[in-house]
Amino acid sequence: MGSGEIETVRRRGCLPEESFQSWAAYGAALKQTIPRFKDRLTTRSLDDTELNEIRQRSGHDMKKNLSWWDLTWFGIGAVIGAGIFVLTGLEAQKVSGPAVIISFIISGVSAMLSVFCYTEFAVDVPVAGGSFAYLRIELGDFVAFIAAGNILLEYVIGGAAVARAWTSYFATLLNHNPSDFRIHASALADDYNQLDPIAVVVIVLICIFAALSTKGTSRFNYIASMVHIAVIIFIIVAGMTKADTKNLEDFTPYGTRGIFTSSAVLFFAYIGFDAVSTMAEETKNPGKDIPIGLVGAMTIITVLYCLLSLTLCLMQPYAEIDADAPFSVAFEKVGMDWAKYIVAFGALKGMTTVLLVSAVGQARYLTHIARTHMVPPCLASVHEKTGTPIAATVVMLMATAVVAFFTELNILSNLLSISTLFIFMLVAVALLVRRYYVREVTTIPYRNRFLVFLLLIIASSIATAVYWAISENGWIGYLVTAPIWLLSTLGMAVFVPKAREPKMWGVPMVPWLPSASIAINIFLLGSIDSKSFMRFGIWTGLILIYYCFFGLHASYDTAKSALVADDPLPLKKMEERPVG
Repeated sequence: MGSGEIETVRRRGCLPEESFQSWAAYGAALKQTIPRFKDRLTTRSLDDTELNEIRQRSGHDMKKNLSWWDLTWFGIGAVIGAGIFVLTGLEAQKVSGPAVIISFIISGVSAMLSVFCYTEFAVDVPVAGGSFAYLRIELGDFVAFIAAGNILLEYVIGGAAVARAWTSYFATLLNHNPSDFRIHASALADDYNQLDPIAVVVIVLICIFAALSTKGTSRFNYIASMVHIAVIIFIIVAGMTKADTKNLEDFTPYGTRGIFTSSAVLFFAYIGFDAVSTMAEETKNPGKDIPIGLVGAMTIITVLYCLLSLTLCLMQPYAEIDADAPFSVAFEKVGMDWAKYIVAFGALKGMTTVLLVSAVGQARYLTHIARTHMVPPCLASVHEKTGTPIAATVVMLMATAVVAFFTELNILSNLLSISTLFIFMLVAVALLVRRYYVREVTTIPYRNRFLVFLLLIIASSIATAVYWAISENGWIGYLVTAPIWLLSTLGMAVFVPKAREPKMWGVPMVPWLPSASIAINIFLLGSIDSKSFMRFGIWTGLILIYYCFFGLHASYDTAKSALVADDPLPLKKMEERPVG
C-alpha cells in the first residue's frame, strides 16, 4: 500500500470507501446490491494477494518471532481450559455417563482431522486471517464473510464461556459457591440473569496484556502452560490412587446417542487450535514450525483429555459428579480436600492462558477481515512499536466482556460448537477445492466430476446427520448414506486428477481425510439441540443483513479500486479472480 493511500484512509476515517462518502453515494450503492452481490459471490482471492497486498493495508508488519516451541505451547494454552475442567462434569452427569471418555476420543479425532486441514493452509498461506483467508481463496468472498461472522462469534462466545468458568473455579479456590461472586438480576430472563463482574475484570486484564506484545504473551503462555501440565499430571496420578473400577460398570447409561451428543458439546473443549493458525504471519519458518506446533499440540491435548475424563469417572459415580467444578469436588469427596485447591489453581491457570491465546487469535482474525474492508478498515491497524493490532484486540474483548457479564455457560458452549463445526467443515471443503480445482488448469469435465462428488459427499453427510437426529433406533438409512459417502470419496480419488500439490507440507490421504472431516463435523452438528440452531440462524441472518448494507459495498469498492490505483506496488493488480 502506498503512503498516499494510507493517508487517505486515515483522513477519511473508518468508512473510506466511495459508497459511504455521501447519502447519495450510499443510495446509489444500495441500488446496485444485486449485481454487486453476484460479483462478490463469484470471486476468489489469490495466495499472493492475501500474503502481500492485503497484509500491507495494516500499515506495519507483525513481528516474525515465533517458533514451533511457541506454537506448541500456544496450542496447549489455547485449548486446555473450561472444556475439560467444567463441561466434563456436566456431560458425564447428565448426557453420556462414564462413556464421556469415548465422547472425548470422537471429538479429538474430529479436531485432529481439522488440524491437518488448517495446517496445510497455514503453511501455504501464512497470514493472520486464518480460515477467513483460506476460504476467501478457495470458496470466494461471500462464503468467507459468512464464515468470518461465525468466526468472530466463536471467539466472543468462547472467551465469554471461559471467563465465566474462571469465576467458578476462583470461587472454589476461596471456598465459595460460584453464585456468591455473581449478581442475580431477577428482571432478566433465566440463563441471562447471573451477572458476572469478575469475568469482565479478567477479560480487561487479558486485553491489556495481549495488546502489548505477542512474544511476551508467548513467554507467559508457555510458562503458565507448563505449570498447568504439571497440575494435570498431578490430577491424573493422585486421582488414580482413589480409582474404583465399579464406577465404570454402568459405562453407557445414556446409550450411543448420549455419547455423540456429548461429543458435539465437548468439541468445545478442543476449540482454540485455530487461533494458532492466525499466528502464521508471525512465525519464523511456517513450513516447519506450523505442522510441528499444531499437530504436536493436538496430540498431547487429546491424550490428556482422555486420561483426565477417565480419572474423574473412576473417582466418582457419574451421577454424583459435580457439574460446576467436577475435579475439585471429586477430590473433596474421596477425602483429599486439600487437593481441590491445587485443581482449582491449575484450572485457573489453564483458563487464563486460553483467554490470552484467544485474545491474540481473535484480534488477528478481525485485523485481516478489516484489511478486506468487510468491517471498518481502521480495525486493521498494526501498532508500529508493539507490532500488535491494538484496535482489533480492544473491540473484540469489549464484546467478549459484555457477553460474559450476562450469559450462562450452557448457552454459550452449545452455540459455540455449532459455529466451530460449521467453519471446520467449510475449511475441509476448501482444502478439497484447493487440491482438485485450479482455474485454467482443471478441465471442465474434471471440474464437473469434482463438483458432483463433492456435493454427494456433503449431501450424504447431511443425510446421515439428519437421520441420526430424527431416528431414535433406526439403522436402514445408514445403509444408504454411508455407501454414498464412501463411493463419492472413492470416485473423487480415482476419477478426478489433482490440480495442485502442497508447496511444503500437505494433508495425507487426500481426499479421504478431508472428506472424513466433513462427514464427522456435519454428523456432530446433527447432535446439537434445536434451540442452539435457532440462535445460530438468527446470528447468521444478522450478519447477512450487515453484509448487504455494509460489508458487500465496502469490499466491492475496495476490490474495484485496486484496478485503477495509480500505485507502483502490486496493489494496482486485480486482487481477485472469477470462480469459474
